[in-house]
Amino acid sequence: MSSLVSKYNIPGPRYTSYPTVPFWNQEAFSREIWLQRLKENFIRTNSSEGISIYIHLPFCESLCTFCGCHKRITKRHEVEAPYIDAVLKEWELYVNFLGDRPIVKELHLGGGTPTFFAVKELERLINGLFERAERHSTAAFSFEGHPNNTTFEHLKSLKELGFDRVSFGVQDYDATVQKAIHRIQPFKQVEKVTEWSRSLGYASISHDIIYGLPFQTSETIVKSIEKTALLNPDRISFYSYAHVPWIKGNGQRGFNEEHLPKNEEKRNLYEIGRQMLEQNGYHEIGMDHFAKASDSLYHAFQDASLHRNFMGYTSSKTTVMIGLGASSISDCETAFAQNEKHIETYTDLVNKQQFPVVKGHALTPEDLILRKAILEIICQFQTDLNKIYPIISKSELNKRLQEFLDDGLVVVKNDLLKVTEIGKTFVRNICMSFDEHLIQNTPDTPLFSMTI
Repeated sequence: MSSLVSKYNIPGPRYTSYPTVPFWNQEAFSREIWLQRLKENFIRTNSSEGISIYIHLPFCESLCTFCGCHKRITKRHEVEAPYIDAVLKEWELYVNFLGDRPIVKELHLGGGTPTFFAVKELERLINGLFERAERHSTAAFSFEGHPNNTTFEHLKSLKELGFDRVSFGVQDYDATVQKAIHRIQPFKQVEKVTEWSRSLGYASISHDIIYGLPFQTSETIVKSIEKTALLNPDRISFYSYAHVPWIKGNGQRGFNEEHLPKNEEKRNLYEIGRQMLEQNGYHEIGMDHFAKASDSLYHAFQDASLHRNFMGYTSSKTTVMIGLGASSISDCETAFAQNEKHIETYTDLVNKQQFPVVKGHALTPEDLILRKAILEIICQFQTDLNKIYPIISKSELNKRLQEFLDDGLVVVKNDLLKVTEIGKTFVRNICMSFDEHLIQNTPDTPLFSMTI
């Protein structure tokens, strides 16, 4: 395995979209194209499957040095109300444009820190959304909670508003690691919010853990997984730390490079964690995710309905996903659109009754075929190559896959590609073989984190 890790540990996308954001074609995109494609797909699918909504709540009281999200660090909570006002105005723009009441099947609050916001502001946000929308009969609402500032009132209020999934960002329990990443939170605090959530009846409780953080060792990862197992969350996201300081600036330079576990050492942290999670009844789902057999994510993986989008893995796919808030990304299957990242500029655009979309990509027919293949690989670990050959010739694709075949990472029989057990470690690399935008436009400067 060590030789394979050394061979394949290269920069690569995480494939929350295809094409990936750095290769979006801005010249062939406009706000008008986005709105046209959005409306077409909304009319086609709203009544049958509903839509998803992602809301970006960007404020945090302190900076975590591992974080790659778009955020604003502040302790001034007077920013809450104007931001919620802006999000609701953006939603009003969409509802007025679409011309029918959206049926919301999935809703996710991300950040930043959603629980930075007071309960009354979150209530105003959710109630405001549903003044102009309906709830799907199988609606699934989720939010990200910071263990240090998620209160019982947050959990109770959001549960009453229809939320049934919560994800707590744990990252690591070791004191030295927590100090390095500026995320100090005792186990007792995580235990408290987890038990509150369970007592209130949340159907799925998730913990996020990151491997590859500064000062992590095999001993520290073992202790973090042991403590996690004691709390028995339904899902666990076990992410590789994405070290991209050239993108995220000083926030990811709060420690020295030599403090980061690298290559085989880093991969060993994952293998230890994965083995421990499996021993505690968790099943590996796609990339970086684990779930109990009772969880809907596991059921979706088993029946091949698992989906991945800008919110991560989900068990309830919708064609249309509208992103609200600064930096949010929307997806209507045939186009992507991203909002203005700067909070004041975003707010100004919305207050002027303008959609705050500033970049995006209109997918071509070829993009749609390759997107489907990549989604199948990262969600089901297999894809039918026959649909690829009109875009990438069989001989060219065989050439791209040959090393993976030789190394036992994939098998191909009757043009059906399947990722092997060992190949799951390198699924991002395998997807890169189908990424025409990446292959035709090899970047000269760093764009992506390492694949391992």
